[in-house]
Amino acid sequence: MKNVIFDLGGVLIDWDPALAFADVFTGRAEAEAWMARIDFPGWNRMQDGGRSFAQGLADARASHGDEARHLSGYLAAFPVTIEKPVPGTWQIAEALVARNVPLYGLTNWAAETWSYALDLHPRLGTLFTDILVSGRVGLLKPEPAIYRLLMDRNRLVAEECIFIDDSAANVEGARALGMEAIHFTGAEALGDELARRGVF
Repeated sequence: MKNVIFDLGGVLIDWDPALAFADVFTGRAEAEAWMARIDFPGWNRMQDGGRSFAQGLADARASHGDEARHLSGYLAAFPVTIEKPVPGTWQIAEALVARNVPLYGLTNWAAETWSYALDLHPRLGTLFTDILVSGRVGLLKPEPAIYRLLMDRNRLVAEECIFIDDSAANVEGARALGMEAIHFTGAEALGDELARRGVF
């Protein structure tokens, strides 16, 4: 039997970080322009890799001065960024569980914001056998070590796993280790891909 490994953000949970700064800027375009100036994606990746929020703020201020000040409210505002589920994907996960397909999660997610995901999406705690959170282990996709850690701690074999992620780089990282992998573009296409593999 195949094991199915889900990424979370962008696959099951719609993550929209600009919403965290809605009270700071007059509109989305202004917020996104500021996020680009301070390299929010690069900053956030370091958070996902295990850097503490306090250290992240200090590093951002060191690099961008006072312009980084708006990041101070990000942790408290984080829940609004992950309130919405990705349409259709949870239903696929539930259908897989009903077919006794083992589900696992492998996510690039900061340790200090992970509790918000569990609070807002409690099905994470019931559908998945295990979820490996990058910020808790100090590893990131698509580094090989994070895939291996998930497999090792659950006694999984790469060739018996199907990995799903919205990042093409992360998909390629899984394939390089011998997993089947699906680049997520939407629930309908995912259902088709899983059906083609005989698991949905």
